[in-house]
Amino acid sequence: MPLRIVRVDPKKYDPEPVFKVREEILAGGLVVFPTETFYGLGANAFSAEAVKAVYALKHRDRKKPLPIVAADAGAVLSLGRRLPRVFFDLIRQFWPGPLNLVIHARPVFPPEMLGPDETIAVRVPGLSWLREFLADLGVPLTSTSANLSGNSENADPLMLTRDFKNRDVTIIDAGRTPGGLASTIVDVTMSPPKIIREGAIPVECLAPFLA
Repeated sequence: MPLRIVRVDPKKYDPEPVFKVREEILAGGLVVFPTETFYGLGANAFSAEAVKAVYALKHRDRKKPLPIVAADAGAVLSLGRRLPRVFFDLIRQFWPGPLNLVIHARPVFPPEMLGPDETIAVRVPGLSWLREFLADLGVPLTSTSANLSGNSENADPLMLTRDFKNRDVTIIDAGRTPGGLASTIVDVTMSPPKIIREGAIPVECLAPFLA
């Protein structure tokens, strides 16, 4: 199938324009979606075949696990196990927002989604439109940057249509996203927690929680 584009208003969630997109995702399709920073490339995180398709499209190293986004903290609690106190401290302070937390995953994901020691990186996004979309969808999405591996992140839908031309992908076009820095990643399975990547949330903001 050719590239498909669905335009939405990121300031007001309307389920109608993205009804077919939700069906496509649940059937194993790929979607490019807006976040509070850049556009993400998503697939049903519970589908092994869909996850493999993300790796193939991006030419991404299979040794680099894919992060996910979920609708709210309650959804994340159903996905994780052995969650430490610092996890709850961090989500109270920084969610919704650009902070990925590496946690131990419940046995609900295919092996393709898991990092070392059966872990997963997850966040609740800051963009309210995306949270409402995820709530309607009912499953978490992979949330890697919508670009080919080695290329820069995309905030401009025009660049997305160029990069994904003739690909079997649906782009949810919400206009230009804010850009800036990518999400910060913290591994809370370690004690003390470890910052894997500094991004939109700087180290100095995290330091009081990680001591």
